This record gives sequence, C-alpha cells and structure tokens, in this order.
Amino acid sequence: MEKKIIPPSELIINDDGSAFHIHVKPEHLTDNIIIVGDPGRVNMVAEFFDTRDFEVSSREFHTIGGTYKGKPIMCLSHGIGADNIDIVMTELDSLANVDYSTRQVREKLRSLNIIRIGTSGALQPELPVGTPVIAQKAIGFDGALNFYADRNRVCDLEMERHFVEHVGWNPLFARPYIVDADPELVERIGRDDMVHGTTITANGFYGPQGREVRMPLAEPELNKRIEAYRYGDRKITNYEMESAMVQGLGKMMGHKTMTVCCIIANRMNNDATPNYKTAVRDLVETVLERI
Repeated sequence: MEKKIIPPSELIINDDGSAFHIHVKPEHLTDNIIIVGDPGRVNMVAEFFDTRDFEVSSREFHTIGGTYKGKPIMCLSHGIGADNIDIVMTELDSLANVDYSTRQVREKLRSLNIIRIGTSGALQPELPVGTPVIAQKAIGFDGALNFYADRNRVCDLEMERHFVEHVGWNPLFARPYIVDADPELVERIGRDDMVHGTTITANGFYGPQGREVRMPLAEPELNKRIEAYRYGDRKITNYEMESAMVQGLGKMMGHKTMTVCCIIANRMNNDATPNYKTAVRDLVETVLERI
C-alpha cells in the first residue's frame, strides 16, 4: 500500500521544523499533554513541573514541556473556541503521526493522552462554584466536527436525535454532535471526587450561551429547555467552549482525551466569582498526580 504523503498546502511546517501554529517540534512531543485555554495558565501548570525542558509561544499558543515526578509532560494553551481546537489537535496529531522530514504518515501510529483543564458555568443548582466537572459526554454546538467524514463513527447518534427533538433545535443552528470522553482517562483521573457530567461546547460566550447583553436572542428560552433536558438519568451540567471538539477529534485520531472544568459561575443561582484561581490550581495538581 502506497504511503500517504501530506502536501505543504495541507500541513504547513515552519522553517525550524515546528508545527505551523503551535511552533512545537516533533522532538518536544510528550505522550501526556495538558491543554488549557489561557496562555497565562501554562506557567501556573508548569510551576508544578520538576524540570522545564523547552518553552515556545506564538499568538495564543504557549507551550512548556518538562517532567513531573520524572514523567515527561507538556502543557499547551489553545485559546478560546472549537476552531482553535481544530488547529491544536490536528497539529499535535501530526507531530505524533507524520514524519516531518518526508511528510509521510507513519505506519505505526502513536496515541497521546490529552487532558483539557478549563473553567465553566454550571446549568444545575447543585453544582456550586469550585466543583470539578468532567465532560463525560460533550455536546458540540459549534458544528466544526461535522466537517469530518468520521463524525458519525465517534458520536452518540441516538442521544443527538433525542436532544434535537426534545429541545426543539433551531434548524438555522449547526447540528449538535455528542462525543464521550475516553473511559479509561475518566476512571483514572475522575474517580469519585469529580462530577461526571454532560457538558455543552458552545460556539460563543454571549448569545450562543443564552446571555443577552444588548442584542436580542433568536431562542431566548433555549437555556430553560436545556436545563430541563433529561436523557435517561443524564442531565446537562455545564457550558464551556472546547470539550466536544477535543473529544471528537481525539476519538477520530486514536488519542485518549477528556476535559475537566472548574465551575466558576452558576447560571441557575446567578452566582459567579472571578477569584477562582485557587480552585483551578488545586484541580491542576490533582490531574498531574493522576495522569
């Protein structure tokens, strides 16, 4: 079978041999990767590292690699939104599974462990600020995964149909997709001290999450229908902006992925705090201990 060669127009490699956007080189890549939204949070994660072996930064993509208790690890920031996840996941996968010198896809594929640590707003009253919530299932409102041919293979199609019907999904919106986190990672990292939730990945912070500032919403009652939605014993726990794309692309590519978010606002209780850094720091330490 002829090996697939990726042309330069499809995978841009920088002159220094690094991936186009994230500027990470193949020799930097570790099997265990933490991704975070805020570039400034990378330094906070790396404060726990025993060693710092490299650091690169380009736009919102900031990466520090080193070791934690002797284990190679790196932390990379992805910025905000599923479109950035498309970049980060594709370039991390290319570093693992494409020979940058020949542009050939490797015969033996490498699987990475990728854990996103983020912040989120709760949609259920029993989730106070500071609660860690795993996106055991993630519902993508962004539509980005729908551009990939294998989308149906990795999605919970029955729950998708049920959700669209029961919330009265507006056909002008992108079709939702629903993807599970990797069960082994969830068991290893989540244990019984984190909520195993169903997380919505929104394609915006304001209107797409039901926030009305100055502009009226197309579906002002959508959040109420979402909060009341049930699928068996599952209810939707929280909103954020990246989980579904991380888990969808991860499954397609053969990587183990999951997201755990610290709740920093509760939409039901109208409760929020900007002083969430201690809770996020504690969550980072827990994940590092279990990764």
